[in-house]
Amino acid sequence: MTDPQSAAAVAAERLSLVRESTRSMLETVAGLEPAAVAEPSALPGWSRGHVLAHLARNADSLVNLLTGARTGTDIPQYASEEARDQEIQDGAGRPLETQLADLRESHERFAAAAALMADEDWATDVHHRSGAVFPAADLVWKRLGELEYHLVDLDAGYGPARWPEVFAVVEFHKLAVKLHGTALPGVELVAEDTGDHGLIGTGEPALTVRGSVRALLAWLSGRSDGADLKRTPDTALPQLPPLG
Repeated sequence: MTDPQSAAAVAAERLSLVRESTRSMLETVAGLEPAAVAEPSALPGWSRGHVLAHLARNADSLVNLLTGARTGTDIPQYASEEARDQEIQDGAGRPLETQLADLRESHERFAAAAALMADEDWATDVHHRSGAVFPAADLVWKRLGELEYHLVDLDAGYGPARWPEVFAVVEFHKLAVKLHGTALPGVELVAEDTGDHGLIGTGEPALTVRGSVRALLAWLSGRSDGADLKRTPDTALPQLPPLG
């Protein structure tokens, strides 16, 4: 059982990061030209409008899970996968000002739902759409990841170099663990700026890859081809599997 006070403290710290990332998102979107919403994002098949609609609906889906944790009711994150996809598709073509207002208002709903949570609510297990079960406090980190990764996916001037260090370090280790033991050849990862290390693949590492923790995370998460990373020996980087 997760300790309620610890869960609440973790949630409060992460909510501060979400507020900062939301501010960056709103500033980035406000700086777009109106026509840019319909232009392609860095995600295959999605316009910037798709990314923005997804971010707004994701905030509302987390409100569902927070409310369920607080009230002890089983509220699904989305009504269905089909409904989730349809909401994103329906929202993608809206004008920039409508997208911006939706992002702002959905964040306010998320923040309001979080403010209602008691310490014990943050320790309550929730069921994510992925099938994972974890304490409600972890939903705040999920929101942070949606914001930071998709800010880069917007392809609107916010790159991995702007990721908060704490986000980059935690996600670097998370993805390294996820890729450890996979069919990749063994690769040692060294973050030169933070001193963090990781191992991916299987077997004794035959390749060492060095760079900043943000650059390494950009490659691990599919937001970079890794061309700016140092390799010893100087061979090609392995093709990473989609993380899903």
